[in-house]
Amino acid sequence: MSKKGEKKFRYDTGLVLSGGGARGYAHLGVIKALEENNIDIDVVAGASAGAIAGVLFADGYNAEEILEIMSDHSTFDMISLTLPKEGLFKIKGINKLLDENLKAKKFEDLKKPLYVAVTNLNTGKVEYFHGGEIKKIIVASSSIPVIFAPVKIGDYHYVDGGVMDNAPVAAIRDDCKKVIGSVVNHTGRIDEFGSLISIAERTLQLSLSKGLAEKLDLFDVLIRPSGVRHFTTFDQSKAKELFDLGYKEAVKVLRKEKKG
Repeated sequence: MSKKGEKKFRYDTGLVLSGGGARGYAHLGVIKALEENNIDIDVVAGASAGAIAGVLFADGYNAEEILEIMSDHSTFDMISLTLPKEGLFKIKGINKLLDENLKAKKFEDLKKPLYVAVTNLNTGKVEYFHGGEIKKIIVASSSIPVIFAPVKIGDYHYVDGGVMDNAPVAAIRDDCKKVIGSVVNHTGRIDEFGSLISIAERTLQLSLSKGLAEKLDLFDVLIRPSGVRHFTTFDQSKAKELFDLGYKEAVKVLRKEKKG
């Protein structure tokens, strides 16, 4: 029973997973470390790659199982060209991943509550979905603008949640006693750009990190593996390396937390 005047929280511990493309594999290493330290997560919030990892975690898969599932389904291995009116590609990889592995079809059927950040192109605002059909929301949250076509849900068009909120702590902060954040979008200094793609990718990183600095204080525990700076948004083949980076950083941070 809580003391008089003490705030009662809906959840004890929440986990926030940022966007970051292929760097999202580092989230799985973080989840692995949480599992090994017997840290129970009561609610999850994610954007883009964090939404994909988050929905599988909320659906009951462990870190190693999610790594295997995501490694077998590259976002870019099954795409189809579309007219350039909306985007260069339509996502097929994520659709296939969800169709083949997601046990729950609605948010309400997940084993853990999940909040997914998506960007409403029509209103220019972020929205946090946590009810109804899952698949379209996850695909929308993962649809990088221009590269992928927007996803129409109801009367609106949606794209990557990271555009407006790449670390959606706001979706769960008030409901959680403690919030752990896994942030994998690197914005540190880069001295050289090898191609037009690398410039576009860097621009995307900076866009997704907008407003992140002022959110960092909202996390009780923050895990930011610096080694992800050596990987690009599209480095799908480096899944295990990114997993290990996330795991090692999480182990280090959690050990420090235990020592107080």
